[in-house]
Amino acid sequence: MAQQAAVVGQFFHRCAVPKLPQSFALGSSTMKPLLAALIFSIGLSGCSSSWKESTEIEGLFRDAEVTGTFVLLDAATGSFSGYNQSRAKTRFVPASTFKIPNSLIGLSVGAVESVDEVLPYGGQPQVIKAWEKDMGLREAITASNVPVYQELARRIGTESMRKNLASLDFGNNDIGASVDRFWLDGPLEISAIEQTEFLLRLARNQLPISAKLQSAVREIVLLEQGEGWKLYGKTGWENAPEPGIGWWVGWVEKEDSLFTFAMNMDIHQPSDAGKRVQLGMASLKALGVL
Repeated sequence: MAQQAAVVGQFFHRCAVPKLPQSFALGSSTMKPLLAALIFSIGLSGCSSSWKESTEIEGLFRDAEVTGTFVLLDAATGSFSGYNQSRAKTRFVPASTFKIPNSLIGLSVGAVESVDEVLPYGGQPQVIKAWEKDMGLREAITASNVPVYQELARRIGTESMRKNLASLDFGNNDIGASVDRFWLDGPLEISAIEQTEFLLRLARNQLPISAKLQSAVREIVLLEQGEGWKLYGKTGWENAPEPGIGWWVGWVEKEDSLFTFAMNMDIHQPSDAGKRVQLGMASLKALGVL
């Protein structure tokens, strides 16, 4: 047991380690069966030995005059590659990337019966005119309709949201006291590395939600597909306080391979927002994924 504890201690020292359940103790009877799972989880949490820095992606960000990060997780090897590992471990407000777990939770608790059940936007003027429309989740996630997803969150309710989000293990799992703002203003935060880990479980149907519902959410974030490949993704943009943080997260299924990815960047002006997908696509191509 002392030797096992030493091994775990070495991993804790070198890696960004996820929180462990309080019931987990090095001397407990659960130690042996959980040891392998712990080490695997740590291996997916930003160990320097599993990260390959890409000078090509660094050049893409430099040429675009963007401060940010890009992370790619290879499902087959559990290894990470990308640019700016330090920032990749840093948590930020998820903004509209939270529409993915929000959809999963809403469906799982029956706040909506399907991704096509129409939700009201509330009738108030919106900063984006396209949001001034009642929509189902299929349309709302494509339009990134904030008021529709706020209505979904209110239907889920604070305690149900807190409980179900914790089961999904999405970033710091902190929803605070405002059930319809926590992913826009905080306190919910998540790192780019944690985004790739969460999406890997969704892509593999490994979240604690029915396979049917996971499939439904995967379907509504499918962006493009071609012969032998599919690209899934969701953007996000948190614009207060300055500088704003832009996101693009998703995954690529390519023949028998699976890669999840996440990028975030500082946004100083509205025209920067378009660089999220541009840089993300360029990074995927640089790493040979697309």
